[in-house]
Amino acid sequence: MAAVNYRSIDGAESALSFREVLLRGIASNGSLYVPTEIPRLPEQTLHHLERLSYHDTGKEILNSYLPDIDETRLREILQKAWDFPIPLSQIDENLYLLELYHGPTLAFKDVGARFMAHTMSHYLRENNLAVAIIVATSGDTGSAVAHGFFGVPNISVFVLYPSGRVSALQEQQMTTLGGNIHAVEVRGTFDDCQRLVKQSLADTEVKQRRNLTTANSINLGRLIPQASYYAWAVAQLHGLRPDRVKPHIVVPSGNIGNLTAGVYARRMGIPIRSFVAATNANTAVPEYLESGRYRPRPSIPSLSNAMDVGDPSNLARLRFLTNDDVRQLRKEITALSVTDDETIEEIRYTYESSGRVIDPHTAVGVSAARRVVRELNELRPIIVMATAHPGKFPEVIERALGTTFPPPESLQRVMMLPKISTVIPADYPPLKDVLLS
Repeated sequence: MAAVNYRSIDGAESALSFREVLLRGIASNGSLYVPTEIPRLPEQTLHHLERLSYHDTGKEILNSYLPDIDETRLREILQKAWDFPIPLSQIDENLYLLELYHGPTLAFKDVGARFMAHTMSHYLRENNLAVAIIVATSGDTGSAVAHGFFGVPNISVFVLYPSGRVSALQEQQMTTLGGNIHAVEVRGTFDDCQRLVKQSLADTEVKQRRNLTTANSINLGRLIPQASYYAWAVAQLHGLRPDRVKPHIVVPSGNIGNLTAGVYARRMGIPIRSFVAATNANTAVPEYLESGRYRPRPSIPSLSNAMDVGDPSNLARLRFLTNDDVRQLRKEITALSVTDDETIEEIRYTYESSGRVIDPHTAVGVSAARRVVRELNELRPIIVMATAHPGKFPEVIERALGTTFPPPESLQRVMMLPKISTVIPADYPPLKDVLLS
């Protein structure tokens, strides 16, 4: 495969390396970076996916995106970053879950955040640099980034989250580390946090003094490695089903970085039939796919809070990929919205029918998958991205099932730690003071 280079969506920056887009995060004018092309995997690799380990699958996916890191070093990075399993499990006749929640913060974002931390550390050591990372979170991103970068030399991290709009466990995971991790509690919404991040990244003074970048899925360094587990999901399915049928994949969707990574994987040749973007009450993506008109709006709080995004940044990458032709996107992606009541009902039904407890984000995906089966009489396998451990959402689980389940020991420990955060209004000057202090 030919080596990939990168550009900003608006074309103002071009012919960039992966190291450059990783460390910059976003173009100076606010435009997102994208690969200039999506490389296709060799047919031999595609035909024998089920024979590869997860780390080797990741190496095959990422080789072309990171041509300046040799294969041996890349595999070492993957082994350090991905030191937890990602199994495929079955909960119904043709319904599967890819369990992405076995990392240290029990959420899928550990995959991208830990890869990004180890890769960035590799580049910083090579070039004797230091950086500051700023990230907005509606739930799991903040804790994944905080833990992924905690204690990494030459890196400071600022995590912005909306006050009162993340679960207690999510908040504890990102506000109790200290050290090089700085939690910033914003009196506003996730969209306010995301706006503040973009303002800081466009501030020349802050960028120069702090060498500022980001670790949201607006940074390709966190998004692209997630394409690996789509290949791994299909590889495991083919190991279970010798018919090698192409599955549908349902992605619980907020800022749609996870969905974008899946589309990249499909464009690389991974045999995926189509995607379903499963959203909650925040319906900007379903409405765009239906009408062809994009209308960002304030986010609406829901039980699946990590998906409470009214203006998903990564939609710009999908629109770029299809030359802003919504008809092309419809060939790959459908979108379904799931209410809070349907989310609660799905948690209850899945537990009663399979004995599995699922978190509210995964429940949105499973509910959408069952709707596909019911309304379209779909008999092909469907894989749902199981994005978080249910133990992170005890209040929602108790509401659905009428009983509590003990959270994992790691979560019990973090709930005992003191919270350390800086509270600011949803205005840029106070954030700038924090970043430059």
